[in-house]
Amino acid sequence: MIYPKIPLAQSVIQICMAKGVNHVVISPGSRNAPLTIGFAGNPNFKCYSIADERSAGFFALGIAQQIGKPVALLCTSGSALLNYYPAVAEAFYSQIPLIVISADRPESKIDIGDGQTIRQRNVFENHSLFNANLTEDASEENDLLINEAINKAMLKKGPTHLNVPFEEPLYETTRKIAVDPIISANAKWYKSISPEDIIASTNIWNAAKKKLVLVGVNAPQEIDDEILEVLAKDPSVMVMTETTSNLHHPAFLNSIDKIITPFKDKDFKEFQPEILVTFGGLIVSKRVKAFLRKYRPDHHWHVDPLRAYNTFGVLPHHFETNPNDFFAQILPFTKTVNSDYFKLGQTLQKKRAVSHQKYVGGIPFSDLKAFAQIIPQLPKDSMLQVSNSAAIRYTQLFDADASIAVFCNRGTSGIDGSTSTAIGAASASNKPTTLITGDIGFLYDSNALWNNYIPKDFKIILINNGGGGIFRILPGHQENKIFNTYFETSHKLTAEHLAKMYQFDYLTATDSDSLDAGMAALYKSKKPSILEVFTPEKENDAILKDYFKALT
Repeated sequence: MIYPKIPLAQSVIQICMAKGVNHVVISPGSRNAPLTIGFAGNPNFKCYSIADERSAGFFALGIAQQIGKPVALLCTSGSALLNYYPAVAEAFYSQIPLIVISADRPESKIDIGDGQTIRQRNVFENHSLFNANLTEDASEENDLLINEAINKAMLKKGPTHLNVPFEEPLYETTRKIAVDPIISANAKWYKSISPEDIIASTNIWNAAKKKLVLVGVNAPQEIDDEILEVLAKDPSVMVMTETTSNLHHPAFLNSIDKIITPFKDKDFKEFQPEILVTFGGLIVSKRVKAFLRKYRPDHHWHVDPLRAYNTFGVLPHHFETNPNDFFAQILPFTKTVNSDYFKLGQTLQKKRAVSHQKYVGGIPFSDLKAFAQIIPQLPKDSMLQVSNSAAIRYTQLFDADASIAVFCNRGTSGIDGSTSTAIGAASASNKPTTLITGDIGFLYDSNALWNNYIPKDFKIILINNGGGGIFRILPGHQENKIFNTYFETSHKLTAEHLAKMYQFDYLTATDSDSLDAGMAALYKSKKPSILEVFTPEKENDAILKDYFKALT
């Protein structure tokens, strides 16, 4: 086996290998050559070459999202590192483990006019769990910093940064390891609820007749079925989920905006919980946030081993454990109380379902109609990746099959890396993967297709309505040149030539019949494929607004 000659590079590689960091996404460069040689030349690592660093960051995030382990990101010095920042911020808020390893010039070469040289120290400080700036020589101190960066990413679930300086020559190799680095043990930790907390919490629980469980981003099959059944049968408990929660039960309210958008003041007051229990990642629905900020619960309990956000203005009681352990310790001591809270939710859900079917069945071809056709036709036992903005909001209005695992970058809710994330996730998964995306998000991240790791069963459904259609739905929309140019970013572009350049099969749909035919052809194709669905630019917002008015 060939190793880089520089001892510091050997230390980084040996420690990553020992600690099980075996997926490495590399963006080509020169200053990172010692690490590239070491990682790519070692069969213990699975290496990927992604030239565009912004795309590479999200590609690595997609892999980490699926494998649940840290993925290393490696780049050269200079502005290359800054292009990782959107993915680093997403990993920070979505609690996805990434280890950014940036090559740098020695400290003496910074700010003296050398090319491809910037101030790289602590560049991700505001959105990372740990930052280490190594010195040039292999040392015990460097070893401990490398270990800590990996440990923090693993245990605290987020991005860390190692800045690694190298002096030339960079490409020399050897067949001998010159270092014996320190490998520190991962710190083990576990927090259980204290007996006093259990007693206090169950007393509050047993006295409350309105308990709302609100679930955000959640990995598939993460919550025990026994717990879901107990919650579903409690007359005082209402469970609201989102598509990204990957929780399915007939008793749960699985489309929040469909339920609460038509509410009047008396409806909100009737729905106002005494106890709000939240777990999972960030919530998509703006409406439920506005509801709970105005009609606040008496108690907010957030269950998460790592973090709690004061999302609703009621400082949460943070139970620093996972939801399974929380409910396993609390539920055995709870009592059934007389309540109509669960029944209230069920009645509304049935009523909304009737209105939903009636309205969607009568509308012309549009964004809403397209999603109504697409979601039921997604393959069972597959993965669905959804881009942000309008795509995830429309997806939330329809029921995907329970066997479909759903993911979306909700940490920062940006459109900048949805396609790259989806391709990274698909490359790390054995499930066929579909990405549903809007035209602006797709065009913004088109370098994601510049990628040699796209599985044959990766499919893109691209909703092209000629611009950022979500801005037409937001308050303040006015039809004028400023709006069309600077907000909606109107365009006449299509994915046809991109598909041809990157050797994707390309299909189009312009109405309900061609969409059904396109969906069938999409999944028959043996190649990565794009189905571009053209919807009317100016009718979509009125159709969606009328939809919410019809939900009475």
